[in-house]
Parts: sequence; structure tokens; C-alpha cells
Amino acid sequence: MSHEDDEKSIESTKAPLMEHLIELRSRLIKALIAFFATFLFCFFFAGDIYNILIWPFEWIAGSENTRFIYTALLEFFWTKVKLAMFGAAFISFPIVASQIYKFVAPGLYRHERNAFVPYLVATPFFFTLGAAVVYVMVMPMIVRFSLGMQQLGGPGQAKIELLPKVGEYLDLMMWLVLSFGVAFQLPVILTLLGRIGVLTSETLRAKRRYFIVGAFVIAAVLTPPDVISQLSLAGPLLLLYEGSIWSVRMVEKKAAAEAAAKAAAASAKPAE
Repeated sequence: MSHEDDEKSIESTKAPLMEHLIELRSRLIKALIAFFATFLFCFFFAGDIYNILIWPFEWIAGSENTRFIYTALLEFFWTKVKLAMFGAAFISFPIVASQIYKFVAPGLYRHERNAFVPYLVATPFFFTLGAAVVYVMVMPMIVRFSLGMQQLGGPGQAKIELLPKVGEYLDLMMWLVLSFGVAFQLPVILTLLGRIGVLTSETLRAKRRYFIVGAFVIAAVLTPPDVISQLSLAGPLLLLYEGSIWSVRMVEKKAAAEAAAKAAAASAKPAE
């Protein structure tokens, strides 16, 4: 589609300010309905969801040693509320993001709309991938590390036993999922920056050694102080960085091909 066609497409979607406000209100209402509907769903099944979240603990400790406590009257209730809110934010994100996109899309050129769609799909995918790494790898490692610090008790030794609180376990799980989910957005962010020309694949290659150090610093902060746990985050981050270099390179090749095609078309016009 030509630039003139893009301009006509945008002009056809122009509307008075009041219509834009009405459209914005409609989109926000739909997004809020999606959030509250998924919140109610998650709250209704909060007990079952929580039982799924403690599976990593059960894998390591064993069913007979899996015991959680709460020390305040309403602690488990508010834990369920937090769990429902976190689950609702995650499940309703595609709907909320689509409503935002539908509101913004009429003001974008066709090629800009097409460019954003892959990122809308990639964002929840990589967030889910980060959450899966936490669930399958990181939490079992943290549980194993924590259980290893217990004392059985005996002469001259107090018995020190791990009794996790329901709220603290959920807070740790949510913090790790959020941290890994955001960290796994690295390819999305770098590819988007490469697409708009802020950085290049050569820049990423040149800064690779700095990122290697940074990846291990991030891993040391977000994981328990043992080598295996740190590698569980640093390794995927390094792989994602290498994937980002490849992705930015593909974007550059595509942009170069489009620019060459436009130049060829422009040079061919006088000859017609």
C-alpha cells in the first residue's frame, strides 16, 4: 500500500474529540470487565490454583513433608485475593492489550499496525516462558536450598524446621514470576529497539561481554546464592541475548530489502 493510501486510511478514521473519548471509555470498560471476570474466576478456584503452585515444593520435600501455615486470621483469605488479582492480570492481559491496540490502531499507518502485531503476540509468550522456568527449575532449586538449611536437632543443637507461610510462599512465587517474565522480554525489547533504529545487531555483538557480566549479576540478585540456581537464570538470559542479536539482524535485512525495493520503484518511475 502506498503512502497516499495510508494517509487516506488514517483520514477516514479521524473523528471528533468526543467520539474518541467515547471510544476510549468503551475500551476501558471492556478491559475492566475482562479483568474482573477473570478475577472472580481465579478467586473461586484460588484454593486449587494455590495447590498447583505448591507442587514444586511437594516435588522436593515429598507429600508427607508438605505443610504450610498462616498465623493471622485473614491471612489465607488475603492470600487468595492477591492470587486472584495476579492471575486475573495475567489471564486478561491479551484482552486488555487487544483493546488498547484497537484504540490506537486507527491512528497508525498500515505498516506500523502490521509491525506491532508480532510484539503483542511475543510479549505474553515470553512472559509465560519465564514463568515456566520459575515453576519447573527455579522454585525447586530454592526449595531444595531452603530445606538443606534445616537442623534435625540433638545434643547441643536446636531443631530448626522449615514451615512456610502461605502468604510468603505466594509473594516469593509472584516476585520470581514477575522478575523472570520481565527478564524474558529481552528479545522483544531489543528487537523493537532494533526495528526503530535505536540499536543494531553489531552494537549488540560489541556489547556482548558486558551483558554476560550483567546476566550473572542479575542472576545473583534474583536467585539463591548457589551456582546451579544462578545458572538457571543466567543461562537462559544469555541464550535470549544471542537470539535477540539474530532477531535484530533479521529485522535489519528486512528493512534493507524494503528500502531497496522502494529505491528501485522510485528509479523506475521516470522511465514509465
